[in-house]
Amino acid sequence: MYEDEKLVCEDCGAEFVFTAGEQEFYAEKGLVNKPKRCPECRKQRRRNNRKHRKMYDAVCSKCGAQTQVPFKPVPGKDVLCKECFTKNQDTPVEEE
Repeated sequence: MYEDEKLVCEDCGAEFVFTAGEQEFYAEKGLVNKPKRCPECRKQRRRNNRKHRKMYDAVCSKCGAQTQVPFKPVPGKDVLCKECFTKNQDTPVEEE
């Protein structure tokens, strides 16, 4: 149904392949526009956007460490440092 398609990056001008698998993924997610940037330029753009993100000081609810998070902490809601967040994701959730 989908075929690999060659596209040109609007940032660097490099040719890249928009694979059939990527096209299928885009369709499943309801995305109608083809990517305008090659994978490397997309990664770079995400990195740059993260650098300019406002960070907020917080205290980890599990270990008590000072940390920074990319959202404004809400009193009464748990905030986890990066290490505790990662550990928490690795722990399977028990069903009741």
